[in-house]
Amino acid sequence: MGKLFDTGAQYPPANTIERLAKYYRGRKIFDGKQAEVLERASEILKDTPHAPQLEKLYIAVNVIDVLVTKVADLMFGESPIYESGLPDSSPQQQRLNSIVEENDLNQLGHELVIGAGIRGDAWIKTYYAVRQDLSEVPTDDDGNPLITAQPEPIIEAVDPAYVFPELSRGSRKRFKAVNIAWVEWVVDKDGEEIPYLNVERHVPGFIMYDRFKLAPKGVDTTYDAPIQTFTILERVPTGRDSDLVETGLTWIPVFHVPYKTVDDDWQGISGIEKLESVLAAINDRLVQIDYILWKHSDPTAYGPDLGEAETRFSGRYIPVDKNDVTPGYMTWDSQLDGAFKELDILLGLVFQMSETPQWLFGTTLSEDKGGTGTSHTDGVAIKARFMPILSKIKRIRVHVDRAFRDALWTAMALENYANEGVDGFEPYEPVYPTIAWRDGIPKDLKEEAEIMAIRLNGKPTLDVQSAIKRMDEVDDEKALEIMRRIEDDEKKANGFVDSSIFNTD
Repeated sequence: MGKLFDTGAQYPPANTIERLAKYYRGRKIFDGKQAEVLERASEILKDTPHAPQLEKLYIAVNVIDVLVTKVADLMFGESPIYESGLPDSSPQQQRLNSIVEENDLNQLGHELVIGAGIRGDAWIKTYYAVRQDLSEVPTDDDGNPLITAQPEPIIEAVDPAYVFPELSRGSRKRFKAVNIAWVEWVVDKDGEEIPYLNVERHVPGFIMYDRFKLAPKGVDTTYDAPIQTFTILERVPTGRDSDLVETGLTWIPVFHVPYKTVDDDWQGISGIEKLESVLAAINDRLVQIDYILWKHSDPTAYGPDLGEAETRFSGRYIPVDKNDVTPGYMTWDSQLDGAFKELDILLGLVFQMSETPQWLFGTTLSEDKGGTGTSHTDGVAIKARFMPILSKIKRIRVHVDRAFRDALWTAMALENYANEGVDGFEPYEPVYPTIAWRDGIPKDLKEEAEIMAIRLNGKPTLDVQSAIKRMDEVDDEKALEIMRRIEDDEKKANGFVDSSIFNTD
């Protein structure tokens, strides 16, 4: 079946434990477990001189979430335009628009970028099948579902923890096979849960399916994450009609979307792993602030003996007289200020290492760290101030662009192969599409129009259909419909006959 998964082998393979542990740690950091700290601190600080620092505390707790999500927001906040390079009426452009819309490609892309930022890797696969899950639909006497659905091209994300590629000989980047393998727990007739391994092995032209029974082996914590391991036992039937499916492709329909890569490894580098030590220090500061607030929220008081044991206006009361040594304790203001000051420095490092201006979130943590982002309002100045994160987005977009174009091209190829000779299907030649991306930052449209008018001496630079597509963020079909409505309105407005034609000399 394959070198990675066979009887007697370990799942997951030993050389993948470090990668899976990185995925686990990244997700835990992204989820953030400091919410309780924030709630307690917010309640205590709200009526104190430190109340303005609540915003800093909020950013510290949620810093990774907002940093990772902001990249996806800018990349897919404005929908990219997918073009076949052929006329809008061509079957290629029409099918391209349909595949993009039916698969919610922009939402998929937004989720992929966030996922890749957490783990470093994201994967998508393209296949031709029925989109709806009909497994729970009632069946007739022959076992056929009472409702049917037509197969269609599907582009969907795959959990990177289930993907195990095999490198081509002598290459660090090319894959000879991509295995998608996951554990399924099945309850037997005795109520016992039995683990099974489902394997979907992709090679050029074919998909091979297999299924094994597993035996739990242990938990590997070598890389600070609990990764459960199994021993692969005997092969069992998959339950499929055929365990070998021909795709008609000369390439593998599973595509890698890394966050950042280097030239000697296929694995992606996440937006979290380089920050783990700094994030650990931030977490320490949050715990310290929480402890200080908890320790001194109900401080011990001292003063004259009031003679009443039940008299209390603080945590504890120590009665003293004029001959006693006055007790005291260290004030906590300086400790809290120091903790916040170090938190400020650590957050600044996180933003710097993430190539993200602090003012992008509508605020800054201190006056000398990047300004507010509102001192310049013209388009060129704003774009210049966005340069660090725009460069980062362009780097990530290279990988998304390639994977999306490969997936769309594959979807068209699979559709034609699956419907070869089918009545009612009109075959077409698949084309490799292009994607017009937007940078997501605000534009000064008046400034752009004035520059174009000057450079081109007032000549038009955009046709009506393209203008509608870009301004309203719609596809070709909707843009044409809007144009038809505009033409109808013009005919109605200009359709009355001028009464002067009835005048005679």
